[in-house]
Amino acid sequence: MFDFMDMSYDEPGEPLGSGPYIPDAGECMRCGICIASCPTFRMFQIDEETPRRRIRTISKILVENQPISAEERMHLDNCVQCRACETVCPSRMAYGQLFDQARVQLSLKAVAEHYKIPFALSLSKGGRDFGMLNKWMAKLAFKLIENKRWRAWLMPLPAIYLKSGLQKPLRSTGLLKKLHLANAEALLGKPALRALADSYPISVTKRGRVALFTGCIAEHFDRETLLAALKLLNAIGYEVLVPPQQGCCGAIHQHNGQSAAGLIDNNIAVFNALEVDAVLHTATGCGAMLSEYQNDDEAGQLFRQRLGDINEFLLEHWPDDLQLAASELKVAVHEPCSQRNILKNQQAVYALLQKIPGLTVAALADNNICCGSGGSYMLTHPDNAGQLRALKQQVIAASSADVVVSGNFGCAVYLNADGGGVEHPLLLLARQLPVM
Repeated sequence: MFDFMDMSYDEPGEPLGSGPYIPDAGECMRCGICIASCPTFRMFQIDEETPRRRIRTISKILVENQPISAEERMHLDNCVQCRACETVCPSRMAYGQLFDQARVQLSLKAVAEHYKIPFALSLSKGGRDFGMLNKWMAKLAFKLIENKRWRAWLMPLPAIYLKSGLQKPLRSTGLLKKLHLANAEALLGKPALRALADSYPISVTKRGRVALFTGCIAEHFDRETLLAALKLLNAIGYEVLVPPQQGCCGAIHQHNGQSAAGLIDNNIAVFNALEVDAVLHTATGCGAMLSEYQNDDEAGQLFRQRLGDINEFLLEHWPDDLQLAASELKVAVHEPCSQRNILKNQQAVYALLQKIPGLTVAALADNNICCGSGGSYMLTHPDNAGQLRALKQQVIAASSADVVVSGNFGCAVYLNADGGGVEHPLLLLARQLPVM
């Protein structure tokens, strides 16, 4: 009933006897379960915006080696990559991996077509087409994500910009919109300019040593969460190492058809070289990518064996004698798609927050629907993402919660850009630690 396919990037479409599979376009079970879980179908209410229709497009790309239309490409790119469809699919289809492979093939074809066209013809008359400029800006963004030193050099610029008061006049010129930078600029927060220390020792009895994965963008723009993680880990008796050689998890690259191999190999080598009990991540988006590193050699296996979500680690190793200060806050938990659909460990957040006496903790309604962040989706598809964010903010307002917590940096940044009040659960926990 099903076609099997090779998941390697080198020879997509080669049939195998086992592994992730794609239902044939004419043999889809048509159960409709995936439709109810799809955020883009909720917005557009058309079959083209459903996982089952996208999987047919993916089948054309990877299995049949057929060209796809501009309309098919548009509907494929509209996917938020929340992977909610994976959790309900009776066929247990590896949609995320197949989607990434399709993006790679489309990217390779686009590069091939680009080099067939003379550079001069790619520019429109008068130089008013920003398409080529946007491509170069995208390349620059990928390079900045890859290169930690470049990011460190450039971080003072957004800090100066935010302090200068130039935001309003620059926005009024419309230049940011023409350059397709308006949405990114709206999400801009104050960056941390100093690097974290390499090591955070403890003064209490030492129980072990762990390493902290800091990410790329989050390292500068989610410093409060990282500091809260360090504080909590020290409080439960763990020394923390923060290797400066670590880099981006590779998710942005992989989900946009770029190679993440160098980033993956670097992280595996850096963390495997450390004598630690665990490698912990604070952002579920990064954690989802790290947990799915496909390296099956000894090094890759060691990395995955020691990899852990910080919420689960804190919960498992919380000392019986460590009592947090009480709080009467009402907390709503936003479950990021990366946590709910990939890591599948969202219950650890609820259990960990119960360590705070008097706290009222409840799930945010419609947690099965993406908030619109979707990694880079909030920048590449701002209109679609904005609709999803508006729906989520309505739910947040209806919850009457004092605090909304989310375990993913990207989700929190996006929801906070329009009035938010969303923070990482680690911040709430760290504030309730006893004064040492």
